[in-house]
Amino acid sequence: MGRIKQSIKVDVRLCWTLFDSGARNTYVIPSVAEALRVSVPTPTVRTALGGSVKETNRATVLNAEIEGHPITTHALVIDDVDKDENGTPIEILFGALAMQQWGIRLLPDEERLDLSHYPQEFVEF
Repeated sequence: MGRIKQSIKVDVRLCWTLFDSGARNTYVIPSVAEALRVSVPTPTVRTALGGSVKETNRATVLNAEIEGHPITTHALVIDDVDKDENGTPIEILFGALAMQQWGIRLLPDEERLDLSHYPQEFVEF
């Protein structure tokens, strides 16, 4: 499992993002979701995150740009993710399913993302 932090672009805004291969899902906070269309799924989803259990009944499609590469993925909207070691609030937690979908790999020793496997096209079987 690895974790990398960097800003990604959502609409015209830069959002502080934690890429976490140990988290299955992707989460955004309400201020990020304001730029996106939010839906209300049922039932309520509960997730253990940041040492506590969080609940939500809101989801969105995250359309963003990572190092010049457009992505779109499902995200749950939660009130807060956590803060990084400097106390900066994390606005997006980008989980393993989205990283797999977009070919994003973490290089924790170099503290950077590897987007060399970003798909130019999707091949469906």
